[in-house]
Amino acid sequence: MSFDPASLRYDAAGLIPAIAQDEAGAVLMLAWMNAEAVARTLETGRVTYWSRSRQAFWVKGESSGHVQRLIEMRVDCDRDCLLVIVEQEGPACHTNRRSCFYTAIRGGEEVEIMAPVAG
Repeated sequence: MSFDPASLRYDAAGLIPAIAQDEAGAVLMLAWMNAEAVARTLETGRVTYWSRSRQAFWVKGESSGHVQRLIEMRVDCDRDCLLVIVEQEGPACHTNRRSCFYTAIRGGEEVEIMAPVAG
């Protein structure tokens, strides 16, 4: 069965959340895609998101060099969320950390559990 990006369940703005995970299973980030970003990602192998703030396509790593290469795209059971398994080059987070999820809530306190990548 061939895949059609239009078969996904997008929100009212035409977007679907996409969770980026590395090959080892670490969650790197969450961003948004529209149908064209999904199609571009599948066509090029370079993960492409939709920037809600800039209202423009955003190819991960285009300006930073921290490229995400698509290994596999998965659709959840409700077809309203994507998991993109990627080969991540450099940090995924704009704070220069491997993951955007670098703050844990422990005992009611926020604890930074990941330092920025040196460089």
